[in-house]
Amino acid sequence: MEKSSPAGDELRASVEARRELGPEYEDSLIEGFLDKMDQEIDRRVEERVAARVPQQEPKAPAVRPGVDAGQRLALAIVSIVLGVGSTVAFAITDRRAGPMILIWVGIIVVNIAFARGSRR
Repeated sequence: MEKSSPAGDELRASVEARRELGPEYEDSLIEGFLDKMDQEIDRRVEERVAARVPQQEPKAPAVRPGVDAGQRLALAIVSIVLGVGSTVAFAITDRRAGPMILIWVGIIVVNIAFARGSRR
C-alpha cells in the first residue's frame, strides 16, 4: 500500500464529505479544499526557502541621521552663503583681498573644527 500524503488525505475527505452531504455543498467543499491546499503550498515553499537561505544573524537597526546631520547641513549652507556673499561684496566694492581671504580662512577653520568634533 502506498504512503498517503496530506494533500491526498484532504482530497479523499472532501470527496467523501461530498458524497455524504450531496451536490448542494460542493462549492463550499471545493473552497475549503483549495484553502487547505493553498496553506500547504505556502508551508512547503517557506520550508524550502528556509532550507536554501543560510541563517543570518539579526542585522543591527539602521542608523538614523541624527542632529549631527542637520548641523552639518546648516553649517554647509551658512558657510556657502557667508563665503559667496563676502566674495561678491568685496568684488563689487573693489576692496583689497586681505579681509576676504581672512573670511574664507575662518570659514574653513570652523568647518574643519566641526568635522573633527563630530567624529568623536
